[in-house]
Amino acid sequence: MTTSHYIAGRWVEGQGTDCISVNDPALGLPFAELMAASVAQVDQAVAAARDALPTWKALTASTRAAFLRGFAEQLGQRREALIALQMRNNGKPRHEAEIDLDDAIATFAYYAELAEQLPEKNREVPLAAPGFTARTRLEPVGVVGLIVPWNFPLVTSAWKLAPALAAGCTVVLKPSEVTPLIEQAYGQIADTLGLPAGVLNIVNGKAETGAALSSHNGLDKLSFTGSNNVGSQVMRSASAQCRPVTLELGGKSAIVVFDDCDVDQAVEWIVAGITWNAGQMCSATSRLLVQDGIADALLPRLQQALEKLRVGNPLSEDVDMGPLTSQAQWLKVAGYFATAREEGLQCLAGGKALDREGWFVSPTLYVDVPVDSRLWSEEIFGPVLCARRFSTEAQAIAEANDSRFGLVATVCSADLERAERVADALEVGHVWINSVQAVFVETSWGGTKGSGIGRELGPWGLSGYLSVKHVTRCLG
Repeated sequence: MTTSHYIAGRWVEGQGTDCISVNDPALGLPFAELMAASVAQVDQAVAAARDALPTWKALTASTRAAFLRGFAEQLGQRREALIALQMRNNGKPRHEAEIDLDDAIATFAYYAELAEQLPEKNREVPLAAPGFTARTRLEPVGVVGLIVPWNFPLVTSAWKLAPALAAGCTVVLKPSEVTPLIEQAYGQIADTLGLPAGVLNIVNGKAETGAALSSHNGLDKLSFTGSNNVGSQVMRSASAQCRPVTLELGGKSAIVVFDDCDVDQAVEWIVAGITWNAGQMCSATSRLLVQDGIADALLPRLQQALEKLRVGNPLSEDVDMGPLTSQAQWLKVAGYFATAREEGLQCLAGGKALDREGWFVSPTLYVDVPVDSRLWSEEIFGPVLCARRFSTEAQAIAEANDSRFGLVATVCSADLERAERVADALEVGHVWINSVQAVFVETSWGGTKGSGIGRELGPWGLSGYLSVKHVTRCLG
């Protein structure tokens, strides 16, 4: 795969020095290679986006909306191929890959609707002072760089790409080097739809490519999803030019289970929150706070549920959980298993890498984990759940909030008044009550504290790519 970069409406060969190996994590073997983009090609992509900006933003909102609907339709037409690629490159079970694709389709369709509503938001502003009129005008922020992660590549890119295009921005998209193939579908769709050249550019590469994009002086905004370590580097690059950023970073989220909750239902919500995508989610509810009155009944049931999960190759088996997506992540999670043994944590389920080909680990449950344990406080990004007991509502809130992250949380209780009260007290960006982590395009996504800056999805996602201009006129 040599023509792996989409710049100014053309597929071009990578001219960088890095060779990217694309792996099947269920086998631990590569199945494709591509050459990274060079720094010069990043320059070309940004220049193409800059050249395309005046024409793209001048199009009517309804015209841009038609292109977005075209992306949604074309994703649907490529359904089986994209699902298979997600399963092979990410290790996602089929049902997860299907939901990811449906999410991406819904995102483009939703922002097509919001794009059509943009002209209505340019309106007169009433003034208290006589003799003046004022109006507000929403304009695209300009050329934006989009850097997306490997755990939800098709989805996260849609969350950024759709609102950026709806706003009238032009973009340079940099996929993860772990999963660089699936975003190429967006370039293929752009060709099919006749999207103006330069509106969408895709450059693949490793750290050098990402650094070249995030520090590029031709960008007007940068949106990044990934680790806190890289996010801080992105923010430093943006600060040199006072460039706005959206950062969606890590999490160490809590799921709080009160003793009036149905045990079987609670187990379902807990398992989904830690094993979906093999726990490789910034939103994984990896800290379980369970009330004393239900703990003795719930923890053994939870142990059994985790041990019954079918773990295997999604391309050849009917599985509940696939492998970790990369060898680096497999080694990281294995390192936390070693730390747990060193700390003497009590393991009820899992706690080991599986002895088979590929990058598999067992769904894991540690109980009575002290708050000073590394496993309690650090983001592991794997199917590793740490549990603690609590007595009172106040204690549960305090321990849930005692984290440098603040992305999401889940509250499980039959007392809905209490559940709503606890949800309001949690210092996070999104709370589920008595639910799996259902994410809807109409709601916001993002966190507090170290979990990032800004919001994606909903109207908030669109506003992140819009600049507000006011025009004031003297009537005298």
